[in-house]
Amino acid sequence: MTHVLQNVVFPLDRDPDLLPLYADPETWSVIDEEPVRVSNRAQLGNILGRTRARISAGRRVSLGTYFNAFPASYWQHWTGVREVRLTVRTTGPATILVYRSNGSGVRQRIDTQEVAGDATTTFDLSLTEYSDGGWIWFDVVADEKHATLEGGEWTTEQEPARSGKASLGITTYNKPDYCIETLNALADAPDALELVDRIFLVDQGTRLVEEQAGFDDVAERLGETLQIIRQSNLGGSGGFARSMHETLKRPESDFVQLLDDDVRLEPESLRRSIVFGRYATTPVLVGGHMFDLLDRPKLHGWAEVVDEHPFMWRNLYQERMPHDFGVANLRQSPLLHMRMDADYNGWWMCLIPLDAIREVGLSLPAFIKWDDAEFCLRAREAGFATVSLPGVALWHVSWVNKDDTIDWQAYFHARNRIVAALLHSNAPQGGRLLTHSLRVDLKHLMMMQYYPVALRARALRDVLSGPQHMRRTLATAMPAARAMAANFPETVVHRDPSRVLHARRGRQVFPPLKAREVDSPTGMRLKLFTFRALLSHWLHTPDPANVARPEVEFGKGDALWWRVPRFDSALVSTADGSGKNVYTRDRAQYRRMLRESLALHRRLRRSWPRLQKEYRNALPELVSDSSWQQTFEEQA
Repeated sequence: MTHVLQNVVFPLDRDPDLLPLYADPETWSVIDEEPVRVSNRAQLGNILGRTRARISAGRRVSLGTYFNAFPASYWQHWTGVREVRLTVRTTGPATILVYRSNGSGVRQRIDTQEVAGDATTTFDLSLTEYSDGGWIWFDVVADEKHATLEGGEWTTEQEPARSGKASLGITTYNKPDYCIETLNALADAPDALELVDRIFLVDQGTRLVEEQAGFDDVAERLGETLQIIRQSNLGGSGGFARSMHETLKRPESDFVQLLDDDVRLEPESLRRSIVFGRYATTPVLVGGHMFDLLDRPKLHGWAEVVDEHPFMWRNLYQERMPHDFGVANLRQSPLLHMRMDADYNGWWMCLIPLDAIREVGLSLPAFIKWDDAEFCLRAREAGFATVSLPGVALWHVSWVNKDDTIDWQAYFHARNRIVAALLHSNAPQGGRLLTHSLRVDLKHLMMMQYYPVALRARALRDVLSGPQHMRRTLATAMPAARAMAANFPETVVHRDPSRVLHARRGRQVFPPLKAREVDSPTGMRLKLFTFRALLSHWLHTPDPANVARPEVEFGKGDALWWRVPRFDSALVSTADGSGKNVYTRDRAQYRRMLRESLALHRRLRRSWPRLQKEYRNALPELVSDSSWQQTFEEQA
């Protein structure tokens, strides 16, 4: 029996920004080791449908792109498939050229076929030489007349290791329009939907999906596949735990596919992730990559890891992300040909085998932040790896125009990172985690950001209180964190057009920095600067004139921790540019918070061995299906 591993597809939207992810009709060269586009022949008019494209006479189109190249190294490494067949259907005179790459991105020709008329051409390909990396793809070159690529797919005769379907778990809070769009995309993709058992849409908001225009139509199209679940706002972890809980009851499901609500889905990616999960030699988590919904060729998340000693997440090649496929496509990006192994995948899109959930439990009652990373680390310890699979992705609102480290989410950033380290770090006392945590507090204090310091102190006190606080405060921690903002004038965003704020000394202007370049102090200069800034804030009260009116103004990108502390007050743009915050030095608050931060971090360091034992002993109960069911019943 023939099994389709991957279809050749073209974008659902007529968006020129998307075209480089699907087809590459451009000519490239290299200047100073950087890819340079020599000519651009991209025309949306040549995209004839979901699987069809025109190749203009005398032109060449490469399918060596993110969504249409075949990630051979991942299939070789994680599955038992060793033979695949590429089938290409064309009309008109053309030449089909099949290429492969290795882990260094070096291109090699595999085969060539000339075709004419209505042709179906097959290429039998081995997956035996891709241990370190590499893709397989094909190009189509039209002859003296136009040719049409009618379709293509990558198939195998090998049977999968498991045959169950996946249930989808979508957690939403007041994003009904996004949810309707996702449901419609699924309803329009029968080849993906045939692998789906149930769609659990867990609605935790007040703007209900069921009341959104278009819901009745899409619900009728999806029928009994769609199941709406209403529950209190238990955060992402509570919503995804509910989907896990419901999927465990489904005998036809072998997987649960978690999806964020504020996304745009590529349905073929959903199908590919489930198929890959079926073929994996041993059950694995299959993660999708994340493109920026507002800058659609830009990839933000590839293989993500957790560094052991600072115990902090990052991209495996942080300095190379985000990657803009509009600037350098797959064939021009050697790094993307390497097989990259991940520690975890964000739950914007992640397929989890039920075998893993049965063995390690459901998500941690973390509300938001670190629930995905913690689960993947827990699963890895039980033998379930995470594969961030190229060619599987969606578009998600990125964090470019956000700064959730200074709003109510700072509580969850701090608490859940420490809890995850208590559960999974093998470094004594968490390695450099507590040192790094204290530095975060010091930076906030020097920048006159007292609200996140208060939240972080609350987080540390809760960690010290023991593991049971996590389930006890699951539904109340977020409202409590948000309520604290009323005590901090800095949290007010000034947007009133009738009262535009201006700084006494105007805006601070700095020379532009190159990408990823910083002008921060280092070495002894850093130590000296930090000492002087901390001492200055401890000793000096602000000039009353600078309290009455901001002393200086900063753009958000310029308001860095080594610049702001020199002033008594600062007017700083919000991350999204919608308004401004006023940060003002408060010596009494600074002194109290500095003492508290130092004391809490000392207590946490002394208590680390005891807390580590307590949290690890409590973990099975915290994440058990029965505990979560009790929570759902209590919050109903």
